[in-house]
Amino acid sequence: MAEVLVLVDHSNGTVRKTTSELLTLARRLGEPSAVFVGEAGEYAAAAEALGRYGAQKVYRVESPDVTGHLVAPQAEVLAQLVEKASPAAVLVPSSTAGKEIAARLAIKTGSGLVTDAVDVQAGEGGGVSTTQSVFAGSYTVTATVTHGTPIVTVKPNSVTPEEAPGAAADEVVDVTISEAAKGARITESKPKEASGRPELTEAAIVVSGGRGTAGDFSPVEAFADSLGAAVGASRAAVDAGWYPHTSQVGQTGKQVSPQLYVACGISGAIQHRAGMQTSKTIVAVNKDEEAPIFELVDFGVVGDLFTVLPQATEAVNAAKG
Repeated sequence: MAEVLVLVDHSNGTVRKTTSELLTLARRLGEPSAVFVGEAGEYAAAAEALGRYGAQKVYRVESPDVTGHLVAPQAEVLAQLVEKASPAAVLVPSSTAGKEIAARLAIKTGSGLVTDAVDVQAGEGGGVSTTQSVFAGSYTVTATVTHGTPIVTVKPNSVTPEEAPGAAADEVVDVTISEAAKGARITESKPKEASGRPELTEAAIVVSGGRGTAGDFSPVEAFADSLGAAVGASRAAVDAGWYPHTSQVGQTGKQVSPQLYVACGISGAIQHRAGMQTSKTIVAVNKDEEAPIFELVDFGVVGDLFTVLPQATEAVNAAKG
């Protein structure tokens, strides 16, 4: 059975949910092999999680030539592993960094690339079949890589992680990184301040606010906290300075695909829809019954968010209590 390489997404050795999703998908295509890039000592925290989700092998890269730089060295690492292992596919998280790594890898290996896949299956005649939601969710496309090693970036929350025992046999890999790839060195980094809420792109539930909040996100945040959700914002809210740019959902912000997406005071412009339209269930709260957002929702509430959200928050808290 051919290997399927999975680039591990982690923070100081803590494996993110996106990796367990990729390992679950990798088992459909072959034998999952994780690629762990991190500082020496970080791997111990990650090993158990990788084995729990089916990684049979773990390629460990601890070279400062890789960990101390931006994404270019990681693309070279994967290119060398592709040459060594001849995998059936390479799966990468569909983050900003992940898509750059995948693009560089595709060029280095002369391979086809699919980005932002929402499903990955073994093709009927062999190979890898992917599903994408494109043109702001207006079309669903099935694509197959026809040249080289299929390289696929997968959006978070595209599959429910399923545990499966894996040997997670680790192998430290010696890599050679070109001087060109080391052109951008990391000089300083600091951990993101904890908000107590889930990461926006990984959250199962996202509650977003827009122009209708008039800058007051307190009812949005209170409702999100009652659901254990992440908080997002439309471009209009971010551009107005009402919420951080890191929370923007949309074509020029982050793309999310949670189980539940609640849009509060958001009109539903195409820019925003492009970032959330693949959500499994969409709910909108807007006092304008003609708002475009109501065209794609599963449930819509015509009303003022400052009236609706506190009642919803109270009901959720009461149900939990």
